[in-house]
Amino acid sequence: MSHLFSKSQIALAAFAALGSAAVIAPNLATAAGKTPGKYVSGDFHNHTTCSDGAISMQKLVKKVTDKTTDSPWGLDWFVQAGHGGNGNRNCTLVEDASLSTPAYPFVEGKGPTTTWANSIGAAAIKGNNTGGTTMWRWQSLQEFQYPVVEYLAAQKNLPLFVGLESVVAGHEHSSMSVITGQMPTSLDNATLPNTPGYTALGNANALSQWSYCFDRGDTDTSRGNVAGSNTGNNWNCAVTGSANAADPSWNAAAQKLMPTGSGVGSGIGTKGHLKTLEALKWMKELHATGSYYVPAHLERAGPFNPDGNNGFNIEHLRNFNNTAPDIAFGFETQPGHGASAERGEYRQLRNGFAGSPTNVDSVGGTTYGGTGIYGAQVGGVWDALLGEGRNWWFFASSDWHNRGSFGPDDRRSTQDFYPGEYQRTHVLVRNGSDKIRPQAIVDGLRSGNAWAASGQLIDRFAIVACASYAGVGARSNASVEALAVAAAANATDVDAANCATMGQKLKVRPGAEIVVSIALRDPAGNNFAPYSFPNPSLAQIGVNQPINQPVLDHVDLIRGMVSGYRAPGSADYAGEWPRNNNWLKADGSTAGLDAVPAAAKNTTAAIIRSFSAAGANPWVQVQSGVDGSGFLKMTYRIPAVQASQYVRVRGSNLPAALPYETDASGNPLSDIFTNATVTSNLRIPCTTVGTNVPANGAAWASGTIDGCPNHLPVVNGKKMVAYDVAAWSDLWFYSNPIYIEVSGSTLVAGVK
Repeated sequence: MSHLFSKSQIALAAFAALGSAAVIAPNLATAAGKTPGKYVSGDFHNHTTCSDGAISMQKLVKKVTDKTTDSPWGLDWFVQAGHGGNGNRNCTLVEDASLSTPAYPFVEGKGPTTTWANSIGAAAIKGNNTGGTTMWRWQSLQEFQYPVVEYLAAQKNLPLFVGLESVVAGHEHSSMSVITGQMPTSLDNATLPNTPGYTALGNANALSQWSYCFDRGDTDTSRGNVAGSNTGNNWNCAVTGSANAADPSWNAAAQKLMPTGSGVGSGIGTKGHLKTLEALKWMKELHATGSYYVPAHLERAGPFNPDGNNGFNIEHLRNFNNTAPDIAFGFETQPGHGASAERGEYRQLRNGFAGSPTNVDSVGGTTYGGTGIYGAQVGGVWDALLGEGRNWWFFASSDWHNRGSFGPDDRRSTQDFYPGEYQRTHVLVRNGSDKIRPQAIVDGLRSGNAWAASGQLIDRFAIVACASYAGVGARSNASVEALAVAAAANATDVDAANCATMGQKLKVRPGAEIVVSIALRDPAGNNFAPYSFPNPSLAQIGVNQPINQPVLDHVDLIRGMVSGYRAPGSADYAGEWPRNNNWLKADGSTAGLDAVPAAAKNTTAAIIRSFSAAGANPWVQVQSGVDGSGFLKMTYRIPAVQASQYVRVRGSNLPAALPYETDASGNPLSDIFTNATVTSNLRIPCTTVGTNVPANGAAWASGTIDGCPNHLPVVNGKKMVAYDVAAWSDLWFYSNPIYIEVSGSTLVAGVK
């Protein structure tokens, strides 16, 4: 968090802001007649007892939307999205009386780990092949999970809806939803019951059908019916214009594609990928504006395996976006599981591959500052997709399951953080004076007007790019900075002539000068970390900075050139990121982009300016907003553009050349040095001895933990940085890009 400004700084900054940000703010986002937008933070990938999470839906919703001492992170919107396939626990039941509601009261002796068979009875479980012990997710979504979430949304007056972490045919996982039917406007005036039971006004029928039809984990053949009957949904998964029953993978009884095969030569991965493309076609045909599909922790399972269900290569992302650009519009490359033994659960030799004599690494081997290599590597997969002019956006999630070694109410973790506790996605929604509804959130995600941050490193952000022409069309730095500062201060977007922000494109004439201004807030005070001892990573270089008071160190402005879409089948369309030690070396170094195939890189992408508090390119502190908050502003001018391009931003609390954390240019290094699984790799000691350091088996009572916690691994008698301490020490934010389309140059075809 930023240090408080001195009185002289405040006076100067206030003078600088007068007549600029303060005057412009009321007119933002109205010039083109758009509904005014505002940034709201949320999470769309997390788990409860509906799938493999540790707590009930009611407890998770309360934890992540409350703003209490125990859980202060208070998200603005929330999507509950567990795994596809099936589950055996009745996730409508709550842990204790504190979570009891009139419609879903606490039942003594029956909590959220109670099985369906021991609560509703085996006879009530529908579909085939369950044996009466597990319930298909299509049924739990349709009949149990959606009504609970709708009830909680109405009771708490919160923007909630239901999604799914799909088990992807041909790949691993994807965060998705079909919101059709969910949270109807009639819910606004509904009278909630004061006795047990709730009948939903809306439904998740479309999402439930998608789960039945296209989730790899769903091998039910009942068509969404009572087993052995035609009573129920009678779903047919055919897609208009596709082979359907003529496809060799079609199962006539199930009325859906069910690819089979395993081992070398089976082609199950390739068949599965084709099924997933059918899923996107179905969404596009039937729910074009009410769907999203975002591959999750997509580097984790390794590269694509044509004979298995593993990861995603860049060609698969291109195929998704080509098939349904308004539905498959980004990736979750800043994964959850940030406190696990391997950050993000990425690790070397993680997954078995058919035909491989050894396991295969997660792509990249580990995360890099908590982000997967596809998003973290400048000039890598993300820049390759942006270099085509695609609408392909960056998102983060919690992937909450549990606290690992600790209970769900402890603030320490060796596995996960709660949604909003550590990282979140901030998305611009245009709901005007209306409530935030699922459609506004999905539209916001689709727009790309979003940014993600970990550890509350920043909590307000804006980037604005404006065209400047000689003469009357000239723009000063100050005029564009005023737009950015006002947008950041008001948590809204910018709608000014010849200007653009994230997810948009700025159309200019050749020779235009582009003024790029960034404004953000590094909030004062503590973040949500439970630790107050000095950050061990910074202690290596003599910096004494409490973990729970991070200070933004630098901001990178990254630019890449746009060369247009690559054609399927061309030499630069498909390519696998280098495997295993062909990328990540034993000493933690990487092979570099020379080892990456042409399809998976954009060598024009580079950091064009780094800003910091001091040095060659200092940012400027200003005061803005109704509360007089401190903001940082910075500007870079791109001269005389001749070719289409994009700019994006990232930043960190860690300086360049920090041992085991960043390289000389400030890029994140592999997290191999703080992953606890292989203790011989650990490099950063944690040496602070505190007076409030609870034992591992003792609940954390109050205050902050002022010394290195006892769950850290010990090597040669020293505690070493790993788990949640590693995550809270190493923070990053990422923005989505602004495109600049130059007349006569390459069209930015993916952005309207």
